[in-house]
Amino acid sequence: MNPKALLDLAVDLLREVLRFEIPADAVVSAFFRQYRTLGSRERHALAETVYALLRERLLWQNMAQSGFGPLERRLVILAWAGQEAFLRAALTPDELRWLESTRDMDRSTLPERLRHNLPDWLAQALKPALGDDFWPLVESLNRPAGLDLRVNTQKAKREDIQATLAAAGIETHPTPHSPWGLRTVSKPALYKMDCFVSGQIEVQDEGSQLLALLTEAKRSEMVVDFCAGAGGKTLALGAMMRNTGRLYAFDVSAYRLDALKPRLARSGLSNVYPAGISHERDERVKRLSGKIDRVLVDAPCSGLGTLRRNPDMKWRQSPAAVEELVLKQKAILHSAARLLKPGGRLVYATCSLLTAENEDVARAFTAEHDEFTVVPVADILTRQKVAAAADLCQDEFLRLWPHRHGTDGFFAAAWERR
Repeated sequence: MNPKALLDLAVDLLREVLRFEIPADAVVSAFFRQYRTLGSRERHALAETVYALLRERLLWQNMAQSGFGPLERRLVILAWAGQEAFLRAALTPDELRWLESTRDMDRSTLPERLRHNLPDWLAQALKPALGDDFWPLVESLNRPAGLDLRVNTQKAKREDIQATLAAAGIETHPTPHSPWGLRTVSKPALYKMDCFVSGQIEVQDEGSQLLALLTEAKRSEMVVDFCAGAGGKTLALGAMMRNTGRLYAFDVSAYRLDALKPRLARSGLSNVYPAGISHERDERVKRLSGKIDRVLVDAPCSGLGTLRRNPDMKWRQSPAAVEELVLKQKAILHSAARLLKPGGRLVYATCSLLTAENEDVARAFTAEHDEFTVVPVADILTRQKVAAAADLCQDEFLRLWPHRHGTDGFFAAAWERR
């Protein structure tokens, strides 16, 4: 495709994304289905330009005020993440001169909001909690996330998979903490490789792998993944249980559970029972009350811990939305707690950075449920042979940060029923 046509497509795609009606990744996927003839380099340029714009939207919008022509075109020019020569070939002489003038700007002199590129409400929530770590976090959130893999221990060993990938020219390193994980040096295409097709590996952030470890799920137990979604943690739990016992994957979204089916087939697990529920008080939940050994509640949340992957989340969320989520999180956690038998383990987790969705929810649950005892997360991770477990924890909780741990932002708390 010639440069001018590709730049026009980038403008069209950005217009769709900036409506913020649905997640950006869904918009991009739908756009690429519409333009199936695009090559991999063209798709990469379009997608990465959109995500670059979303990461630093306030900055680019401020800089675009000095330009001319349609705003979306100016934004695409500023945030372009494809080949430089391709961009230059698409621009007029006036646009080239304007672009060069914007690149001479000293960003360190800009106001804070143009440097952190966060909504005011989010910056105000994070700065007091992080102190001197606020700006390192901002820098990490404005970089794309890496790619982590979880080795399915039912089918393979981590060192064997690492050797297999190396033979295919894919360099990886063991994840620093998860005993199952590999972190790729680049972002290779894995989905046609035998080790992926056969279910020996799954794409899963190291932080998500650690959440599964917190359950300490064992052979022959009854376990519930209460908000299973597409089932990444479900599959990790099933492998922990050595494909024995019963593992229920609950979710209110049949669409998300459908995404689990092909992954489940690849995994080789036969102890997983996906089940759609209407709400947290569904009859299917009530029938299991007091019978379950382990419950993982990876609750619906703002998703602000995944901003490296989903930068549009910071523009699509709001304080009012977070307040609604907190109410939902508390209701789900209370209902999930009823499933546990005495001695059972409850784990509450989010991929949020906000204290309101994390520590505040966990401490409120502890205060309201004297039949549950807090289990320090560092103790669990140490038993699970997680390296440097104490470095992952804050007080009795798991607290993972992109700038400190190289993972998405995760929180988790654990309790045991008396």
